[in-house]
Amino acid sequence: MKKPQISEKKKKALTNIAWAISGKIVSLTGVLVVGIIVARYLGQEQYGIMNYVISFVAIFQVFADFGLDFIQIREESKNPAMKDKIIGTTFALKLIFASITFIAILFSCFLLVKDASIQCFILIYAASVLLNTTWVSRNHFTSIVWNEYVVKTEISRTLIGLTIKVALVLLQLPLIWFICSLVFDSMLLAIGYTMSYMRKIDSVRKWTFDKDLAVYLVKQSFPLLLSGAAIIVYNRIDQLMIGDMIDKSHLGVYSVAVRFAEMQFFVPTIIAQTVSPMLVEAYQKDAGQYERLSRIFMNVTVAVCFLIALMTCLLSYPIVYFTFGPAFIGAVPVLSVLSFKVVGDALSQTSGQMIITEGKQKYVSMRNIVGCLSCIALNLYLIPRYGILGAAYVAIITIFVSGTLANFLIPSYRHIFYKQLRAIAVGWIDMLHVRQLLNKS
Repeated sequence: MKKPQISEKKKKALTNIAWAISGKIVSLTGVLVVGIIVARYLGQEQYGIMNYVISFVAIFQVFADFGLDFIQIREESKNPAMKDKIIGTTFALKLIFASITFIAILFSCFLLVKDASIQCFILIYAASVLLNTTWVSRNHFTSIVWNEYVVKTEISRTLIGLTIKVALVLLQLPLIWFICSLVFDSMLLAIGYTMSYMRKIDSVRKWTFDKDLAVYLVKQSFPLLLSGAAIIVYNRIDQLMIGDMIDKSHLGVYSVAVRFAEMQFFVPTIIAQTVSPMLVEAYQKDAGQYERLSRIFMNVTVAVCFLIALMTCLLSYPIVYFTFGPAFIGAVPVLSVLSFKVVGDALSQTSGQMIITEGKQKYVSMRNIVGCLSCIALNLYLIPRYGILGAAYVAIITIFVSGTLANFLIPSYRHIFYKQLRAIAVGWIDMLHVRQLLNKS
């Protein structure tokens, strides 16, 4: 019997998915192991301070990125012959915005943070903002659906970073060394992405800057900047508010639950990154095929994430107890709630990818600004009353408000909202049609 032939596109997609998943599993496992080792060594308060520093800088990082990553991937998928001009222009813009962002962190740190040692930690970690400009190389590999060398870089970073942090624990060094190691992690990625591009693609010297393209990219990415700023605020502001309104020890406990919840997010992220070039191609060539693929994309992603959330919720006690230990057992009820955030994230990421593919990101910031304002207001009300559990409920409400409900309020996104309702109600049925994502002609 003749074996069925697998198309080259399908082989490439399957290989890309395999690399992406294996890389993410290694990376997340490494991050979890590091988190467990570091948290047990530092304790609740010091671990809370470390996460406070990370969250503070993360809120500013979005301004350095300026929403350019998604636009670069989209433009390269549409115009592969212009890669040098697109990458070069994007890199120049990101470097400018990263420099401005670093200065903004400097001033904000001294204005908003009273503790001198935490100020020092923030300024050290802020160096990663400049190093992250090299993600333009990573974005190119994503645009051509070729994750192998990106994954190899990230696995190497994970293993080296793990070794360094274990050494820091064995040497019983203070927190500042762990902050410095985070910056070193970013440096390893910067070097790895750049070297992979130079070895497998071309010389970075061929990158060129185009003024007209720069104006176009900024206009296209500005709505995503506003959207990204809102997203990062309502994903990180809770940790800053807990640290300021309660204390750093409670933040340390809450951060443990967040760590496990964030591990789940790799599923919708990997699916979105892998499928996005296919969606762009289908949208340009065949409207009917795009509708079918986008529906299956959303339904399958949401169904898979719901199963993951349910399993995490049911196993939250042993997950926390046997990893971070009894000192962080207060994270169990928080994790039980936060585990379902991945479902809202799946709805948000899939709908966001459709908005970008359809070129309708003009209003995308509105839905995330609604979520951001809701997050801040609800946290101000619930954290003083219910502590870190209140922050967990706010995180769930916010992601569904911004990623789903807000789509109904925006006329041009309403068709996506109806797809989201279908995904929630009967989306699991499309699990049977997942092959169509990889079998388009």
